[in-house]
Amino acid sequence: MTAAYRTEALEPETASPVILALPKGRILGECGPLLARAGIRPDASLFDEDSRHLRFATDDPALDVVRVRPFDVATFVAFGGAALGICGADVLMEFDYPEIYAPLDLGIGACRISVAEPRATAGSDDSRTWSTVRVASKYPNVARRHYAGRGVQAEVVHLNGAMELAPVLGLSRVIVDLVATGSTLKANGLVETEVIAPITSRLIVNRTALKTRPEAIGGWIARFREALAA
Repeated sequence: MTAAYRTEALEPETASPVILALPKGRILGECGPLLARAGIRPDASLFDEDSRHLRFATDDPALDVVRVRPFDVATFVAFGGAALGICGADVLMEFDYPEIYAPLDLGIGACRISVAEPRATAGSDDSRTWSTVRVASKYPNVARRHYAGRGVQAEVVHLNGAMELAPVLGLSRVIVDLVATGSTLKANGLVETEVIAPITSRLIVNRTALKTRPEAIGGWIARFREALAA
């Protein structure tokens, strides 16, 4: 069953509250001021990392918020579990869901998706001359596309954390991961050698929801646009 089929179950304009999916962690804190400017006041427990709740009311009965893992925001929106979401461009690059429309760059969560390798081998040869490379990453599609663009076949070791250990322990030659300050790379003897893309967070929308609930979804998009202009 495809995501496009599942989203047909989204409810009509007069149905239950619109669901906004937000990411746990660092970006959630940056979402707070943006939500306030958009006139969205969620239950305070949304920002409590110790709270076990996953769904939160707001002061507007037409909107509820769910808090999920950053990588899962796009999946909730693509498959119709949420009509709106905020997620990093890195997630959109990795999954490339056709069911998602991303109308606004929110300018929060700024970082970059980069290649890094051990300081000892960095610059020892030109990566454009490689024929194959083993890469550790939680972004297998991004990594493969990046190297395929220069004619290099990437064998990806899929990890969800502790990426910096992979080259040190011989799992891979390089890693492809998000970089903010670079301090974790430095602490583990790695250096950033390429920036694949700058990353910020986007407002994302389920395309079917926008068609079936145009006034409600369009209204929330407009409020976020106004919040960015404020």
